[in-house]
Amino acid sequence: MSVARHPRPPELEGVSAADIVNDYVARFSERRADWEAFEDAKIEGYKRAQHRYIGAGGSGKHDEQNVIPPRAHTLSIMYVEPGQGNAPHTHEVEETFFVLKGHLDAFVEDDNGERITTRLGPWDCITCPPGVIHGYDNHSLEPVWFQVMLGKGRPETMGYTDDELYQRRDAHLTEVQKD
Repeated sequence: MSVARHPRPPELEGVSAADIVNDYVARFSERRADWEAFEDAKIEGYKRAQHRYIGAGGSGKHDEQNVIPPRAHTLSIMYVEPGQGNAPHTHEVEETFFVLKGHLDAFVEDDNGERITTRLGPWDCITCPPGVIHGYDNHSLEPVWFQVMLGKGRPETMGYTDDELYQRRDAHLTEVQKD
């Protein structure tokens, strides 16, 4: 007989192992590439697809079906073509990029606009602390696939440093709530 050494959360007490596997497995074949997950993804140079696995990431899409329910973090896989990336932004929580395939130029900026860029390859990762301006670009000749994790089950939508994008963020959230 197996003995659990830690208690389950209340909502999982008495839930069968089969039901847990059913609710907590997400397969790539069942993911939908979301090319409109972020407001800046509608702009040339920032186009990318998010494949959600756990929660919704920083897109504001917290009610997405067919994802593992979030607890302490989110997890998505991003697909970014050459010449694309995302706009400089911050989060209220830590964000981690872990490269699976290809090369990603991740950057961190200070409040004066000084940017430090580092190239990440397969199995490289960077973590961006809360409130630190960051983002990425794909300056390579191949698409890049990477994992993104945010350190909260339901994070706020990203805070773009660009005023116009930040203002459009509210419209994006309104669109998301209609879906």
